[in-house]
Amino acid sequence: MADHTEKPNLPLMMRFKLFIGSFLYQLCLRSDGTINRRLLSFFDPKTPAASAVVGDISVSSSDISVDPSRDLWFRLFFPSTAAAKLPLIVYFHGGGFSCFSADSKVCDNFCRTLAGELPAVVASVNYRLAPEHKCPSQYDDGFDAVKFISEKGYHILPPSTDLERCFLAGDSAGGNIAHHVAVRAGRDGIKLAGVVAVQPFFGGEERTESEVRLAKAHVLTAEGADALWRGFLPAGADRNHPAARVFGGGDDELMKSVEFPRTLVVVGGLDPLQDWQRKYVKWLEKCGKQVELIEYAHAFHSFYSFQELHDFGLLLQDVRGFIAK
Repeated sequence: MADHTEKPNLPLMMRFKLFIGSFLYQLCLRSDGTINRRLLSFFDPKTPAASAVVGDISVSSSDISVDPSRDLWFRLFFPSTAAAKLPLIVYFHGGGFSCFSADSKVCDNFCRTLAGELPAVVASVNYRLAPEHKCPSQYDDGFDAVKFISEKGYHILPPSTDLERCFLAGDSAGGNIAHHVAVRAGRDGIKLAGVVAVQPFFGGEERTESEVRLAKAHVLTAEGADALWRGFLPAGADRNHPAARVFGGGDDELMKSVEFPRTLVVVGGLDPLQDWQRKYVKWLEKCGKQVELIEYAHAFHSFYSFQELHDFGLLLQDVRGFIAK
């Protein structure tokens, strides 16, 4: 077993970027749990919808409004490829429910790469953020965006989109949102082809072995996750709330009755949340759902933000294979 200081073998510049990113976020976090949005905006550069080349493929993007009253919209990425039909991925970005947006440079880069490399049509949802908007605001926004896309169809999507292959996907908090939105979609009769959850953000009151062992992990620690849950969960709720601990609440029979699509869960060996993610996989299996677990031994939480890492290429390869099945 590794000790509490277990870290990936990263280049010095990447370690520096991770340290600075964590420092700047802490600088924006007030003592009462609220976030200095004005200050945060300086460290979260935005990028407009545009066309750019990914590999040999040009990927265009445009922004589509769902509900202006709550700033609910999504950025649609569509590659110029000879493929007759492309899968649709409705994507929910990470950030602990409290940071980033669909036009954040880091989110735009990631979704544009997905669109070009898979290839696929990607709809990146801009949802409301905590702590200004607590649970279930993010689930409401996510579901309403999926329902909007399902109802509008080819009125808003390029004709090359294969609506029979609609996937929900998300990283970290976005993976949590993808799960809850998929449950609602199943109850509402919206057909989904699958869910891709990359290091999904789940939790509970007790400390797991990986949370203790990786107490000083890059990007996200158990204490940092606790603070994010406090900002997101309803007032008075603890981390055993079903939004965080989706399993173990006596809802197994209810979940068994929901039409939940096959799911890919990506786990990082240096992510403190990995034990919760494995519990999630076992719970889905217990409920009779089709689930696939993929682990990258040296991946820290949010490794996918660094496309130069070897594991990022593996992620693209594994997601491509899952979607193609």
